[in-house]
Amino acid sequence: MNKDSLEHLVRVVSEEVHRSLSHGAQAGGGASCPWCAQACGGHCSTEVHRMVEVGANRVSALAPDASIDRSIASLIDHTLLKADAVYEDIRKICDEAKRYGFASVCINPSMVSLASRFLANSPVRVCTVAGFPLGATLAEVKAFEAEASIVNGAHEIDMVLNIGALKSKDLAAVGRDIQLVVQTCHAREAICKVIVETTYLTDEEKISACSLAKASGADFVKTSTGFGPGGASAKDVALMRSVVGDDVGVKASGGIRDWKMLQEMVQSGATRIGASASVKILQEAKSQQTASSLPVPVGEGRTGNDYY
Repeated sequence: MNKDSLEHLVRVVSEEVHRSLSHGAQAGGGASCPWCAQACGGHCSTEVHRMVEVGANRVSALAPDASIDRSIASLIDHTLLKADAVYEDIRKICDEAKRYGFASVCINPSMVSLASRFLANSPVRVCTVAGFPLGATLAEVKAFEAEASIVNGAHEIDMVLNIGALKSKDLAAVGRDIQLVVQTCHAREAICKVIVETTYLTDEEKISACSLAKASGADFVKTSTGFGPGGASAKDVALMRSVVGDDVGVKASGGIRDWKMLQEMVQSGATRIGASASVKILQEAKSQQTASSLPVPVGEGRTGNDYY
């Protein structure tokens, strides 16, 4: 089947689904929607049509889980950055994010459009990455990647700074690298987090990286990509917090797989957590009934609500 034939088939199937759903809504004359059991005025059929248009072959409607402590869930960027993640995987983490109330889903740039459609009309934000995972692409490329992702529906950009330039003590190049992406994000009312990849850095370099990020107007500094030789540590989070103060957020990411470690990160100054084991962490927190012991995060920085 050639490209034109495939596009025609997709269009015909999409139109047929939309027509069938619209017919069902009109026939009911304001009756309950067959998808959400409410008089939604056909809104659900519109959303389903949008899902089908981007390749979804299954659509689910989920109610939030009221038993989950939202003060914990709202700290977490529910993350899936694997190279082999497929559309169904993205749908799954978006469903989980809506059910549990995570701050965002963090996915690769090519999946941003899909995730933004799955999360339409939900408070969950779409987070993606730029210059990931090495930080070695040109600053202009990172800025372009960030802008394209925001246009496609991203609200938050986690950029990797130029690690090689930092270790070469070329602080001017590192500052420009960060500034271009920060300016691009803020021009479109998006949050910018700067990944410093602590595992490669000395304490002096970590301090330099965080200082440059703060001076460049970044909203968060972030410990790790999760693809380096190490991840987040409480010591690094505390150091980063001491450098950026209370005006910039600190995101701990990389190797955070349980409730105990999340608590350690927050106690050390983290205001956002990046994790792929997010659901497991919440289940552990719930089973241990220790949610009330979670300290109030210090140094909120911009939480995302400042822009939208």
